[in-house]
Amino acid sequence: MKVSKKLVQRVKHVPQRTCVGCREVLPKRKMIRLVRTADGVQIDPTGKLAGRGAYLHDRRECWERGLKGALGHALKTSLTEADRGRLEEFMNSLPADAEAVNVGLVNSQM
Repeated sequence: MKVSKKLVQRVKHVPQRTCVGCREVLPKRKMIRLVRTADGVQIDPTGKLAGRGAYLHDRRECWERGLKGALGHALKTSLTEADRGRLEEFMNSLPADAEAVNVGLVNSQM
């Protein structure tokens, strides 16, 4: 009698990160990474820049909370006016809240 071996499929590990604005845990790829470098705080689209990093959702409300102090605390630095200006400029290009995004999707499908 032959005993068959079961094929075990491995579940790929998905790195999780916490948004410093709302404290929600999501997969790393769904968040925007900010990194503290010698040149100041920068947005890291690749997620691979060297330096201390922190993560935020792509929602304006999370960025507003993060810029109030949580982001500086997470990066262990104080945000300069130049950093704050750059980040606020990026923040203003984001949707105001998640409901606005959902309403936009519903309206575009009609």
